[in-house]
Amino acid sequence: MQIGVNVPNFGPGTDPGVLRDWARTVEGLGFDLLMVSDHVTVTPDVAERYPEPFYEPFTTLSWLAGLTTRVRLGTTVLVLPYRHPLLVARMAAGLDRISGGRFVLGVGIGWARQEFDALGVPFAARGRLTDDCLRTLRATWRTDGGAVPIWVGGNSEAGIRRAVRFGDAWHPLRGTLPWMRSVVTRHELPGFAPRIALRATAAPVDTPERPAGVGTLEQILDDLDQLARLGAETVVLDPYHGDPEETRRPHAAWKTLAAVADHRRTAP
Repeated sequence: MQIGVNVPNFGPGTDPGVLRDWARTVEGLGFDLLMVSDHVTVTPDVAERYPEPFYEPFTTLSWLAGLTTRVRLGTTVLVLPYRHPLLVARMAAGLDRISGGRFVLGVGIGWARQEFDALGVPFAARGRLTDDCLRTLRATWRTDGGAVPIWVGGNSEAGIRRAVRFGDAWHPLRGTLPWMRSVVTRHELPGFAPRIALRATAAPVDTPERPAGVGTLEQILDDLDQLARLGAETVVLDPYHGDPEETRRPHAAWKTLAAVADHRRTAP
């Protein structure tokens, strides 16, 4: 099983130098994938959680492709209704070529109603628009002879069905282990690549609602082991927990990532 990292490409502590340090840290520690998030315009509902500066994902990943050599690059997740599907197909295929075949397109339907309004995209139609975009992506890449792996996000039943229909993997975000286990056992998924939290605590977290990736280092490592047993091909660790000030202190996340990486190197 491969392990990736969701790197904050937003917030008051994020600038090109920090993004470069994130990329060097993720690749240097031996992780397999570096992913970033997506918003087109930072409306008030977005700014509460993901404030400016917010670096556009295709631009950011194209730059990071030139600063890295091995680590895969991806989006978690690109909001498909925000862009014309032919533009997404061209940008994704171009980034995949520029990076030497290292790009993974994680996609979702979006949640920020004010952002949809600002872009003139009907919020209520976002599921249908996402399905239409996925059909176009698949058809375009069949014609052009190249394809980028598509991970379909979404924790709802509709999102799971969308992943089964269109995706190369289901990409749930921040779920509990029991819930993910129930979905994996109930559905014939094309693949399984969850994004989980990464929050190390001094004491064990024993609540039934504990998200995967939250707890002591031993709990986090056990979560990864259990996800591997469930058939996860890749697990993406997300060190951001909603406080924009965290982006000024990346070293705390790097320390936890180093501990996970060290275990991977020394585990039998």
